[in-house]
Amino acid sequence: MSGDWTIRLVQRRDVRDLLAIEQAQFPEPWSRAMLLDEITNATTRRYTVAVHDGRILGYLGVMFVLDELHVNTLGVAPGEEGRGVATSLLDDAWADAATRGITRATLEVAVSNERAQRLYWRYGFAPVGVRRRYYERTGEDALVMWADLASRLADRPPEA
Repeated sequence: MSGDWTIRLVQRRDVRDLLAIEQAQFPEPWSRAMLLDEITNATTRRYTVAVHDGRILGYLGVMFVLDELHVNTLGVAPGEEGRGVATSLLDDAWADAATRGITRATLEVAVSNERAQRLYWRYGFAPVGVRRRYYERTGEDALVMWADLASRLADRPPEA
């Protein structure tokens, strides 16, 4: 348990709440079908939620490719930002990655999303390139970031 919430694996019944967070936080929210496809693919995906009193505060979806972890999505419910929900979700993912022998992580983040970039820097991510016009609806570029987990897994990132 972190803060006043717990972290657990996503269940199908959570999709409505995940969709609400997607629609509130992202200019290109995932569809119900996309989310269901992701959360039911337990072989290569791991989706978790932070829950308090039955309410989902945030969620994280990662994909595993060989010895790499790819952050697919990370969202926090409106009004819950800045409380450490995303940090708790990432801490949980890093602990799971250690048990799987994962050594590297990657993600794409909108170039304008400075708050998310600051969070990812704390986890050892550094920019390695830009995907031009990555976000179809807005035409915005995405910053491609990588992290070496092998050197970071034992250390908890500093609190913001």
